[in-house]
Amino acid sequence: MLLPFETDPAPVPNEVWASFLKILNDIGGRAIAIAIIIVVALLIGLALRFVVRRVVHRIVDTAKSKANVDDTQALERSPLADMRLIQRTRTLGSILQNIINVAVVVVAVLMVMAVIAPDLISSLTLLTAALGAGLGFGAQNIVKDVLNGLFIVAEDQIGIGDVVDTGLASGVVEHVSVRVTQVRDVNGTLWYVRNGEMLRIGNMSQGWARAIIDLGVPVDAVVPDVEAALLDAAQGLAKDPKWRTRIVERPEVWGLESITGEALVIRVVLKTRANAKDDVARELRMRLKIAIEDLGLAIPSLESVVPTGPEGARRVRGANPPTTKPNAVTGVPPVSRGIWRKKDTKPAAKNKPEDES
Repeated sequence: MLLPFETDPAPVPNEVWASFLKILNDIGGRAIAIAIIIVVALLIGLALRFVVRRVVHRIVDTAKSKANVDDTQALERSPLADMRLIQRTRTLGSILQNIINVAVVVVAVLMVMAVIAPDLISSLTLLTAALGAGLGFGAQNIVKDVLNGLFIVAEDQIGIGDVVDTGLASGVVEHVSVRVTQVRDVNGTLWYVRNGEMLRIGNMSQGWARAIIDLGVPVDAVVPDVEAALLDAAQGLAKDPKWRTRIVERPEVWGLESITGEALVIRVVLKTRANAKDDVARELRMRLKIAIEDLGLAIPSLESVVPTGPEGARRVRGANPPTTKPNAVTGVPPVSRGIWRKKDTKPAAKNKPEDES
């Protein structure tokens, strides 16, 4: 007996259209969700960046209005704390903007992946842990740079606009990020210095600076007269209305620094604001030169010096550093006080010579 050949019934056009609409609905829903995530991430990033910029500008404008100046460079006439506040605020603003960009992008990417493949993140947990361990081991220099950069900013070691010496490059700080610091040197070269490579930082824009001038005079000059003339010239600079706002303390003449066969070297120092040292040093050299010429003396040498090492450490407190007490002598047995006798202050009686019989 022959059985009739059975075939699958042809799909109904309505069912095909319904499945197609379901796929389109699923894809469109995910696309809309992804678009919403991207738009929301962009809006959150822009809002946070706007808040950071607003706070930075508010702090900068407050400091400028408090000091009654129009630009940041004019703050050298105001207290140093105002200028430092502006520099640190701009640095923190730059760091926060970088952190916001990275955080928003990472969160948006994870949310998009969760929409595209909901089970992808949970299934890649072990792979993510292994990948994180590998990246942590291989990218330890990056982690070191980031952590060091965070500490540099948090401890206010450098700021945008500071003149620094990082050991690798010296110049003006133009940008500070969590991984790299950009330093522009005097030749205009922009150096990218990794934060993890900076073992020590010399900041020449914090606090005060000291202009040190060594001036040579002929060996037959009268040193006290020369010192008096140099001190008068330096004090005239400190009293000048154009320069007195850049000078922190009264000038000093540290005296005869060295003697050579050709000249006597006298050192003059002047404590200035950190960002005004070079300008004050130039003007001071000019006035010292005029003072020496008025005495009718020739100038064998006139130069600025920067004491370093032990010499610089001894000069931190000024011309007269504190002296330490001598070390106690050890290894000598103590002497009891009983052997000491009061000194006889009475003159001894002279023996009268006996008359010879």
